[in-house]
Amino acid sequence: MHRANMDYKLCESNKISFLNQCTSEQAEIVEQSKSCGSYKKGELLFNESAIPLGVYCIVSGVIKLVRTNLDGKEQILRFAQPGDVLGYRALIADEPLISSAICLEDTIACFIPKQIFLQIMDENAAISKNLLKAISHELGVVEERVQSLAQKSVRERLAETLLFLHATFKSNNLDTDVIAITLPREDIANIVGTATETVIRLLSEFKSDKLIELDGKKIRILEKSKLEKISHASV
Repeated sequence: MHRANMDYKLCESNKISFLNQCTSEQAEIVEQSKSCGSYKKGELLFNESAIPLGVYCIVSGVIKLVRTNLDGKEQILRFAQPGDVLGYRALIADEPLISSAICLEDTIACFIPKQIFLQIMDENAAISKNLLKAISHELGVVEERVQSLAQKSVRERLAETLLFLHATFKSNNLDTDVIAITLPREDIANIVGTATETVIRLLSEFKSDKLIELDGKKIRILEKSKLEKISHASV
């Protein structure tokens, strides 16, 4: 699914990392073929099992990529932020999408049709190399996650997740200790791989131990080094 073109100035194409690697001629081809749209928090960019018709480039906002199991429960695979390209792995592999992309914030995203994207890939070795690098990185992250789920306790995984979220979502204000994204406890539990009630209990324990501070759904890291020690306990 993608939306009709929006005002060109709102698109801010210079924030799309993919375009920065194109030649001027290739960038112009992409500009003429892409369509950009605004999405509200909670809206879908695309759904798992759909056939990819192109790729999405995130201009602003945050996306969570999730899979749904047979019980209807979501599993968060990763997050996407401005500059990221989504859907390219399935498109290159000529396979259905393995995840759904859901907006965690109001988002602006541009859609580049499959034919144009593959044409640019064929013509531009630098883009192909960077996409291969990105796929390899994602595979490494998945392998680390599998190892973490198999070897670490829930407490260790929660500490690891808090550090991951803090590093991934950088704060733009002076309070750099705050995790700069507000996630429901259910989403945090989803990442950790445990029940929501367990995450709520452990967050309360971390707060009592003065490792973190809680302000509603906002989480402030107070003792980063101690969380690092907890997260590495089984390593």
